[in-house]
Amino acid sequence: MSDEPHTPTRTSVRATPRPAEPPTGQALAPDATSAVGGASAGGAATGSAPAGGASAGSASAVDTPPDGTAAPAQAPSSVWLPRLLVVGLVLAALNLRPAITSLGALLEEVRTGLHMSGGVAGLLTSVPPLCFAVFGVAAPRLARRFGPAAVVCAGMAAIAAGVLVRPFAGGTPGFLAASALALMGIALSNVLMPVIVKRYFPDRVGTMTGLYSMALALGTSLAAAVTVPLTAGLGGGWQTGLAVWAALAALAVLPWIPVVRDHRASARPTAPGRAHAPAPTTPPAPAPPTTARGAAAEAPAVTAGPRVARSRTAWALACFFGLQATGAYITMGWLPQIFRDAGVPAGTAGVLLAVTMVMGVPLAFVIPRVAGRMRQQGPIVIALGLSGLAGYAGLLTAPAGGAWLWAVLLGVSNCAFPLALTMIGMRARTGTGVVRLSAFAQCAGYLLSVPGPILVGALYQHSGGWTAPLVLMAGLMVPQMAAGVLAGRDRAVEDGD
Repeated sequence: MSDEPHTPTRTSVRATPRPAEPPTGQALAPDATSAVGGASAGGAATGSAPAGGASAGSASAVDTPPDGTAAPAQAPSSVWLPRLLVVGLVLAALNLRPAITSLGALLEEVRTGLHMSGGVAGLLTSVPPLCFAVFGVAAPRLARRFGPAAVVCAGMAAIAAGVLVRPFAGGTPGFLAASALALMGIALSNVLMPVIVKRYFPDRVGTMTGLYSMALALGTSLAAAVTVPLTAGLGGGWQTGLAVWAALAALAVLPWIPVVRDHRASARPTAPGRAHAPAPTTPPAPAPPTTARGAAAEAPAVTAGPRVARSRTAWALACFFGLQATGAYITMGWLPQIFRDAGVPAGTAGVLLAVTMVMGVPLAFVIPRVAGRMRQQGPIVIALGLSGLAGYAGLLTAPAGGAWLWAVLLGVSNCAFPLALTMIGMRARTGTGVVRLSAFAQCAGYLLSVPGPILVGALYQHSGGWTAPLVLMAGLMVPQMAAGVLAGRDRAVEDGD
């Protein structure tokens, strides 16, 4: 059945002339522009949805009738593709932190089993931000070559392989190498999932990003809470408790396989020999995209942007991002050990870490929306910083007595992450500026966060207690608040400030 006119010769007519295909290496430019827009749950980013109807791939596979409506051949894809993408996004987000927080819950057993020193264990907790900085840079290039969905699918497979292999790799070097493989998959997916949200759901960025953020926080807290009891229930050692999370990552691969196949099928060129009638003199305006495939319409390439490395605002934002990442990875890596050393049972310590992580579920919705309505975000930065200071002070004075309260306070403090993403979207006026600011702030910030967990581990080993590490962690909150106040000013990197 076709909407084409019944003529003796079957000739397809398109509503508008097909634009020239973008050169290889530029196809993702419009999506990269909105990467941070997708990452901000508050929708405070500046990117706009691509204009047009069907994607370039779909336009070449199925012709558009003269009335501008999509041909019926697209209907099956428009029904199942968005649903598969939603399932894929949720499952992928669930896998972006269990490889880290499950290790934090069993860090003492891993240290003993692999004969790690405190310094090496600190290095292990620094591997995640290092991998995020190193491998995240490659994500846009890989996405331009293979497509973002294919890279996320490969990222989930890498997570599954790394998590499954690392407990049985034999020795610390093998454990670190397999962990790096899993973290590479996390880093690639971290960068590209917001791009996919903006590309396929341009009219529902806030809703989809909220769903994705909630799933990420849920996966983080779930792994922290159930790893220890799950290990005991399975009757195995720490190896089983870590390897079991590979099953969740393997499950996340499945919905992406048909998505990748659909993308490749829609990108096939038009079969040779099919004639196309000339375009009408006054073509009708293209309808806005209403399907997942239609959202991937072609758009102009990204133009030159500001030199963010010369902006004081960009440097302040990079420092703020790096310091909040330092606190987050110290918390994920060492908080259960702090509670266990204070006499809290291992299972309860894992649940306390889960409480800290789960605070990000509601606050990831609230903080970006509040920040987006404020001209300056300094007051939120101060409030989060004071919450962190109170939590560290409590761990110093009564770690076991007020454990639940300290876990909540540190969870509130860790919500500086969605605030940082929101400010990235607000500190640039153009999509190109957002992309460059995001790349600069996140790469520089993650590199800045690498020494923190290592230093905490070394101080813990040499001092024999948690007083010196906790004083360091509390002290880092002061420059974090200062950098956040500077980054939260009503400025834009295009101003050169």
